[in-house]
Amino acid sequence: MLTEVRDLLNSFEPITLAEMDSVKLMDRTDQKFIFHISKLPALLRAVQNDYRSLEVTGTRMSRYETLYFDTPEYKLFTQHHNGKTNRYKIRMRRYVESDLQFFEIKHKNNKGRTLKNRVKTAADPGSIDPKATNLLHEKAGMSAGELEPKLWVNYTRITLVNRFAEERLTIDLDMEVKDENGSKRFDTLVIVEAKQSKAMDTAFVKLLKEQRIRQGGMSKYCIAVAELNENIRKNNFKEGLITLNKITTNDPNAA
Repeated sequence: MLTEVRDLLNSFEPITLAEMDSVKLMDRTDQKFIFHISKLPALLRAVQNDYRSLEVTGTRMSRYETLYFDTPEYKLFTQHHNGKTNRYKIRMRRYVESDLQFFEIKHKNNKGRTLKNRVKTAADPGSIDPKATNLLHEKAGMSAGELEPKLWVNYTRITLVNRFAEERLTIDLDMEVKDENGSKRFDTLVIVEAKQSKAMDTAFVKLLKEQRIRQGGMSKYCIAVAELNENIRKNNFKEGLITLNKITTNDPNAA
C-alpha cells in the first residue's frame, strides 16, 4: 500500500519547503479525520489537480520523530481529556530527511484556533535548552523543570498544499508510539489534518465528507498516552478509541 501511495504522489506537481513559506499557517483552524489506509489511494487520485505535494531531499513521504513532554502527573494530557480550552502540547520534533530539529509549543485557544511557536535546537531530544526554555516561559507560562519527556510518536508524513485556497493538508501514516515500557504500531491508520486560515470545505475535505469519513479523532499524543498507559483516565476518549480499534484491526469501513 505504501508503494502505491508513493507512486501516486509522484503524479502531483511538487512544491519545495521554500515555496511553502506562504502557507506556514502558525495561526489556523484544524479539521481532523482518521480512516483506514485502503481508502487513501482513491482519495489522492481524486484531488491530484487541486494540490501540490511537498518534496524534501527527493522524497514525497517524510519521516518525523517527535518526543512529547508533560508534567509527571500528565497535566497536559488531562487538560485535553477534560476538554479544557487554552491547552498546550509541548514537543521536540526531528525532521529526519532534512535533519532539522525544533522545540515546539502548540496552543489550542478558547476560540478554537491552533497557534504554533517553535525554535530550532540541536539539544539532546530529552533536554530543553535555553532558547526553548525562554519560549516555554513566554508562550506557555511554564518552566523546563515542570516537564519531563514522556513518549515518542514517529510516523511518515505526506504534505499537500492547496493550489486555490490557504490550506495545507498533512497525511500521517505508518505511526509508531513508544515509551520506556513498550511500543505499538498503527500500520492501517491514516490521520489527515486540514490546516486552514479559516474552516472551509476544500476539495479534499469535501471528498472526505462525501465518503462519510467523519471529522474528529484524538491527537497523536493522546492516542499514544491512552495506548501505552493502562492506568490513566481516558473515559472521554472512549468513542475515539473504539473507532481507532476498528481501524487498527483492519476494518476498511471504520471511520
